[in-house]
Amino acid sequence: MKYVRILSLILYTIPILSSGIVFADGVDTVKVVDMETGFDENLDHLLNLWYVQQALQVEYSDSLFYLDEEQTLPDFPDSVYISRLQGLPFLMDVTYNRIVKNFIDLYAKQRRDKVRIMLALSEYYFPFFEEIFDRHGIPDEMKYLSVIESALNPRAVSRAGATGLWQFMYSTGKSYGLVINSLVDERRDVIKSTEAAAKFMKDLYSIYKDWILVIAAYNCGPGNVNKAIRRAGGKRNYWDIYYFLPRETRGYVPAFIAASYLFNYNSDHNLYPARLSFDFYTDTVHVQQKLHLRQVADVLNIPIGQLRDLNPQYRHDLIPADSKSCHLRIPQIQVTRFIELEDSIYAYKQSEYINNDKFIVSPTSYSGSSHPVLPSDKYTKLIYTVKSGDNLGYIASWYNVRISDLRYWNNIRQNLIRSGQRLVIYVPNEKAGRYRNINNLSFEEKQGIAGKSTVTKSESEDSSPISVAISEFAGDEAYIYYTVKQGDTLWDIAKKYPGVSDTDIAKLNNIKSGEKIKPGQVIRIKKSG
Repeated sequence: MKYVRILSLILYTIPILSSGIVFADGVDTVKVVDMETGFDENLDHLLNLWYVQQALQVEYSDSLFYLDEEQTLPDFPDSVYISRLQGLPFLMDVTYNRIVKNFIDLYAKQRRDKVRIMLALSEYYFPFFEEIFDRHGIPDEMKYLSVIESALNPRAVSRAGATGLWQFMYSTGKSYGLVINSLVDERRDVIKSTEAAAKFMKDLYSIYKDWILVIAAYNCGPGNVNKAIRRAGGKRNYWDIYYFLPRETRGYVPAFIAASYLFNYNSDHNLYPARLSFDFYTDTVHVQQKLHLRQVADVLNIPIGQLRDLNPQYRHDLIPADSKSCHLRIPQIQVTRFIELEDSIYAYKQSEYINNDKFIVSPTSYSGSSHPVLPSDKYTKLIYTVKSGDNLGYIASWYNVRISDLRYWNNIRQNLIRSGQRLVIYVPNEKAGRYRNINNLSFEEKQGIAGKSTVTKSESEDSSPISVAISEFAGDEAYIYYTVKQGDTLWDIAKKYPGVSDTDIAKLNNIKSGEKIKPGQVIRIKKSG
């Protein structure tokens, strides 16, 4: 069994659980597919990592992605699984039941080829996690959450937009101090995202004083766990509130227990780490000015894919070190060469790679769903000052652009704007004259330009949140739009639509855990089937 360090807790005095193993009879088997779908997506993305691609070329014939029919897959009686789990130095109850067994089989039999990759990557990532968790007083075993969250892929992105090793949503990442912008996404940064995850776990533990409930809340949010506790009559054991949790979370904790088991007893299942050409010994250097990863790759002769894997937080390979320095992680053996050749690295093809115009993102109105980079010499940047009664729907129609583009250009969330706010708008050069004076027109004149009837100011203020939401999603047949009524909760709304949970609605609408919904708010609901 791998050596697992017993943590000396810094901020909490937590009693060590004596037995910690319970065989939970009466718990029916959750459909493993609920957890399997997202897990498989992360595994598929994992195959795109440069290090894994190298392994594909080297080990394909060595059964990395092929299982010999004659190779035996060991299985054990329940008593062995219980004994092994009991032998783990964990500070939490790790229950064994047939749900946990299903996940062990998923990892050890159906996904064993890709689990080998995760075992190899864990040798690189886990030392970072262990050091940071030890400093924050987080149990060492919480590192296995990253296996369930992202399959140890720093570039993993869920359907709901959760990103990185620890799958932070945008709002949660920002609230824990992570930088997220067009060039940098620290949710992908190994060190900074793990620091944020440790703080988040510590905050959750201060609420529940139970690490298994922390794991559940990490997945579905404390609001859902609190509701489950209330519906279970105040009981605070995970298996007592099991049926009151969102379906996905019911599989989440068993998946965590199974991953913890398999990462400690992998050799008993004939599972060994893949041979990845991963640079386990790395170090960081400080970058004092803008630098492109290709400049480093070319001068130091490091594969660009390797640099990207070591620095996944830089979205477009550009390190935007202007007002403050940034860090660059490189193989340890290259640190001295970087220092010696630093001036040459900065100077190498500087005009080609460090060109400010290349990194100006100027999307325009079009029918697609993403935001392309367009030539800056073909589009004019205009400024519009928001007036009382304006909303994004009106402004978008006046300039003939999309609402989503307005939000993207101005980093606006949930259509919230205020009087006096200055908005950046991009229009084609040949149409700039037509739109240049809009900022100085009256409301009636602007509506006239857009060919729309004029409504009174009070009408526009009353209807703007709903009209904007509906106009933006009009014609999207994949969703239902529900207007919140007095007294509604997400739970009440979810019950109206079979196959939809309150967690699904919260994720789809970027509603943070515990955040209240308001009458008149428009909620988007994905149609079932």
